[in-house]
Amino acid sequence: MKKIILIILSIYSFSLFIGAQDIFIETESFQYKGGWVLDQQFMDLMGSSYLMAHGLGNPVEDAYTTVNFSEKGRYNIYVRTFNWTSPWYSGEGAGRFTLKVNGKKLSIVLGDKGDKWEWQYAGSFSFKEGENIIALHDLSGFNGRCDAIFFTKEEGKIPPSDIKDLTDFRKQMLNIPSVPTTIKEYDFVVVGAGIAGMCAAVSAARKGCKVALINDRPIIGGNNSSEIRVHLGGRIGLPPYENLGNLLKEFGHSRGGNAQPVDYYEDEKKMDFILQEKNIDLFVNCRAIAINMSGNKIESIITKHIETGEEYCFKAPVFSDCTGDGTIGYLARADYLMGREGKDDFGEDIAPEKADKMTMGTSVQWYSADKSKKTDFPQFNYGVSFSDESCEKVMMGEWTWETGMNKDQVFQAETIRDYGLMVVLSNWSFLKNNYKEKEKYNNRELDWVAYIAGKRESRRLLGDYILKEDDIVKNVFHEDATATASWSIDLHFPDPDNTRYFPGEEFKAKTNHIKIYPYPIPYRCLYSRNIDNLFMAGRNISVTHVALGTTRVMRTTGMLGEVVGLAASLCKEHNATPREIYFYHLPDLKELMKAGAGKQGLPNNQQFNMGDMLDKSQK
Repeated sequence: MKKIILIILSIYSFSLFIGAQDIFIETESFQYKGGWVLDQQFMDLMGSSYLMAHGLGNPVEDAYTTVNFSEKGRYNIYVRTFNWTSPWYSGEGAGRFTLKVNGKKLSIVLGDKGDKWEWQYAGSFSFKEGENIIALHDLSGFNGRCDAIFFTKEEGKIPPSDIKDLTDFRKQMLNIPSVPTTIKEYDFVVVGAGIAGMCAAVSAARKGCKVALINDRPIIGGNNSSEIRVHLGGRIGLPPYENLGNLLKEFGHSRGGNAQPVDYYEDEKKMDFILQEKNIDLFVNCRAIAINMSGNKIESIITKHIETGEEYCFKAPVFSDCTGDGTIGYLARADYLMGREGKDDFGEDIAPEKADKMTMGTSVQWYSADKSKKTDFPQFNYGVSFSDESCEKVMMGEWTWETGMNKDQVFQAETIRDYGLMVVLSNWSFLKNNYKEKEKYNNRELDWVAYIAGKRESRRLLGDYILKEDDIVKNVFHEDATATASWSIDLHFPDPDNTRYFPGEEFKAKTNHIKIYPYPIPYRCLYSRNIDNLFMAGRNISVTHVALGTTRVMRTTGMLGEVVGLAASLCKEHNATPREIYFYHLPDLKELMKAGAGKQGLPNNQQFNMGDMLDKSQK
């Protein structure tokens, strides 16, 4: 079995010499992370990944690393951190921590002041020459976060706060080359190893393409991973191409349910599915941050390792954006839509009268466990208040716990995720400490709360065709039909009961399922209309907001990824672009889709959460 390709830190292991006077440490590169978790979700916004004390109200174990000082002496210490509760509460924040140096705890509390990512003074310390141990010491268990630490002998010398200047400063201090190292060239580069990206990579690999699959987390599977815990949805095995979806029988989990224990999501099964493919190189912990263009084509993609900061370059004739957020398309200046279109934009009856920015939201799922004895939970009061009437009287929360519908799902992503954490912790604190029937929760304890956000909708990259309501409800035939969608038109909106207590700050969602007849999605929805060598698969394909309500479930996106991988193999065979496959090689693609890329004859273990579709015999 092939090993995952890991990008190794090449500068003094994890002990960083930066000149004689100044030392800069990225906390994500700590040798021992203890109970702190690595969060990369917002590095495009705040400049880096960081460590977070996700302790559910219990202080987590220290994270620590060794730092070499070439000169002894007293150094001033600055920490880049963020008071994450500041959007809702003006007092001292929840995420409190301190530094420990060589076992001695410094007195200044960090992470509880300010209202943005900023450098905070942590004190000064007399360091010995050589190795010193630096630790993050959590004080609350409530998501304190730390990006970097800076040591200097100069009074008042602080690293820049501007993101661009700070990025340049990081590279200089960490000795990261200005021009990324090139790994090698591939036939096909897939960015995003969710269900769509996995299927795109494997289907292309099985047809002879050398594939790079890039994922910005250590665990693959996207929303279906144990980090987010959304089960697969939709049907496979439907005409006109019944063999599309057989890949999901090979790696799909066998038990349904959202927000279930970790083993439900079978992460190892997914990883083995990828690692057994000799034509795939899997790059975990690598986030795409930039691209190089040549005219209307992507020439290469630059990635950054979320622990080491090292940057690498990936080249290929064709790429697929399976990031969910349409990140590659956005960086390439691909045409895209975001928000809800108005009725007149595409003639959609379900659409609102006028276009707006509303999207489906982001879920932070959670559950509690019965500990068979009384448990405590700290008071958590940071600006979101509950009462006996407004509290959610539940012991777990799944997809309906949904935030950020009225915010920008890309550029306000950290606030959206943090509000998801805020309401879970605030509601649980109320139930445990203040609810009139709190005895019902005496023996229960928060057992799991996601910190990786589960997104539904953001950018939708535009192809040569934009799927819309008419295509679905009128079952329009397209000559370039591919995988068949079977899920209802499932568009989430704020729960009116939740709006009553939290107007404009809802965290619960509802939906109306509009049943459909199964319909195939056109191939022209799977490649960019203005970036010549860019495919897309997943929730960022070329559809309206209304149509996204039926294309976004993961068995469907997996089949679309499979189609994209098959088309990428034809791009290699014919030295063609994705659009040229439609114009000149569509019969070849149809032949490949008849067989699919998966193993045939396997039992269908994907018969849960299939949705309630209309039977065509009822027409």
